[in-house]
Amino acid sequence: MGVLDSLKTLNQAIRACTRCRLAETRIHALCGEGPPDADLLLVAQAPGRVEDREGRMFIGPSGHVLDELLQSAAIDRRAVYMTNLVKCMLPKYRRPKADEIASCSRWLEGELALIHPTVVASLGFFATRFLFGRYGLALPPKAEFSGVYGRRVAVGDTILLPLQHPAAVLYNPAIKAVMVRNYRLLGEIFVDLIKIRKRTRPP
Repeated sequence: MGVLDSLKTLNQAIRACTRCRLAETRIHALCGEGPPDADLLLVAQAPGRVEDREGRMFIGPSGHVLDELLQSAAIDRRAVYMTNLVKCMLPKYRRPKADEIASCSRWLEGELALIHPTVVASLGFFATRFLFGRYGLALPPKAEFSGVYGRRVAVGDTILLPLQHPAAVLYNPAIKAVMVRNYRLLGEIFVDLIKIRKRTRPP
């Protein structure tokens, strides 16, 4: 079975998932979107209200911010695989609970295993905390946590880059300049990756 067929099978299981309480309040369990051979994978926290209603990734207010940030970084959204740590909307936008993350992270693990991205960008606290734990990385104290944003970490053949979630600028417009700078770093990493691929590609 090829990667595309395996992703289709995984997505069918995600849509039918009832492993935690969030299945009772969601409209859609949101699958990831993007090319199955993507070099860049974004991991956000969970779907918002618009995404839950329409069953699509990043099409609400935070999606508009993300599009602007990707454009500033010269990244084509169509080249990126986007997914969430938690596949169902969190009621009243509350924080995900530990058992919800434990139940749902198996789907993210499946996506990472199938896609094998070279660059993984974690968007926001919970996605970053999960991926740091997955790769065996130490997190700073919560009071200093924002310091990890925009700092690339090499883990084997994977580059992990924590970034602020696009929704952060909706609540605190003052951080937009910092976010633009960090997302442009993601763009630089992505461009460098493409250049390396071209140099090492057999004639």
